[in-house]
Amino acid sequence: MKKIIVINKPSHWVWDIPGVEVVSPRQYLSNSGFSSLRNVRVFNLSNDYAYQTRGYYVSLLAEARGHKVVPSVKNILDLKERALVKSVSEDLDALIQRNLKRIRSKEFVLSIYFGQNISSQYVKLAKELHKLFQAPFLRARFVHNGRKWEVFSIRTIPLKEVPEHHLPYLEKFAFDYFERKRYDLARPGKYLYDLAILVDPDEASPPSNKKALAAFEEAAIKLGCYVEFITREDYDRIGEFDALLIRETTAVNHHTYRMARRAQSEGLAVLDSPDSILKCANKVYLTELLRSARIPTPKTLVLLSDNARDAGFLGFPCVLKLPDSSFSQGVVKVKDKEEFREKVKEMLKSSDLLIAQEFMPTDYDWRVGILNNQVLFVCRYYMASGHWQIYNWNSKKKSEVEGNFDILDPSDAPPAVLEIALKATRLIGNGLYGVDVKEMDGKPFVIEVNDNPNIDAGVEDGLLKDELYRKIVLFLLDQINNAPLKQLLDDKNNNKS
Repeated sequence: MKKIIVINKPSHWVWDIPGVEVVSPRQYLSNSGFSSLRNVRVFNLSNDYAYQTRGYYVSLLAEARGHKVVPSVKNILDLKERALVKSVSEDLDALIQRNLKRIRSKEFVLSIYFGQNISSQYVKLAKELHKLFQAPFLRARFVHNGRKWEVFSIRTIPLKEVPEHHLPYLEKFAFDYFERKRYDLARPGKYLYDLAILVDPDEASPPSNKKALAAFEEAAIKLGCYVEFITREDYDRIGEFDALLIRETTAVNHHTYRMARRAQSEGLAVLDSPDSILKCANKVYLTELLRSARIPTPKTLVLLSDNARDAGFLGFPCVLKLPDSSFSQGVVKVKDKEEFREKVKEMLKSSDLLIAQEFMPTDYDWRVGILNNQVLFVCRYYMASGHWQIYNWNSKKKSEVEGNFDILDPSDAPPAVLEIALKATRLIGNGLYGVDVKEMDGKPFVIEVNDNPNIDAGVEDGLLKDELYRKIVLFLLDQINNAPLKQLLDDKNNNKS
């Protein structure tokens, strides 16, 4: 990957770093040769990024040219958002308090050069701020409000504002930064796009098993993608890719949501979209959404501490759920009023609201996989042995943690089940969803909509096989361009012939 530093006065950049070209904003903006370059990473060190300045236009035109640029226009605008800077204080609060606890003054300034600081004790804080605001040079100002430290401002600074005694450190930071191997990954010309697949290698019950992840990778490569599996540590690299596929269990107050938001703001195609995560991951929101649309669900009550006695109409046993529960975790069945009160009191310690739902005993749940408002697969998940859910995490036998399953052709599934599942997902969006449905006396009820449904090799791909992964990746990549991806692939193949 070609690397270009854009700086107001190239003569001020005194370090000779192999493989890095140094040019002025005027050269980059006016020289037509830069427009035709591909596989380029631009490091915008302009003096000023204000709206409609040359520094602003360097980042704007770099994005238009398909160059990977730091900082992006989104990063530039984020630095002007006081509310966003305030949210940084909240997200990094523990780290900030730990790093600054020995400082006796009421104000502290942290200089960040390529994600580093000249003092080793502040390196972690510098890296975390750089991940959020990816500009080469940053200056963060902290103030003590009488109780604790908080971020007052974060702004970019030009090279000319770097103190002279910091320059020797800056030289080392620059060499380390530009020599990172991730900027030099060999990506043969056959690749049309760069696809990141977000995973957690340590997750106990991920939404896709290893064979499924390999199948996603193979499908993407066949569709012209360079594929890289990334983790939460790669937050600051999101802008390097064209699309993000999340194969890690999602939640709103979680890095999966932040990474989806980041990807969307950087112009990537994202699956799951942050809107889908927001609407599906919180069962309180989803309950109200389904109720407003008059979609049949089990009798449901949103519980607060002062209405916990109102759940009697649900009958016993009934089911209690934490708003952000997933994979049957954070979900309990209570048999009577005494156990109900005990569990509600315990669960309200971790959430101000709970969901109470009537218990619908069935031998299996329907799972309808939907992509782009079309049925992708249909599964029957049977309850775990001797248990009321499809997962029994307390089972001592690994073989009995999950129940059995059947994969069906959609044409063999009850039409009413498919119809109610499609109606539910239309409230969310047009992405990839898994709708859990129960049937009672032939009538379907939506239990929940999952934004990050299981796609496991040997289960959900039982009928479509490799085509299942191809359909999902094709849908994701199709979001990158206005023209359908199939046409792009056809054009590429025609050019080869």
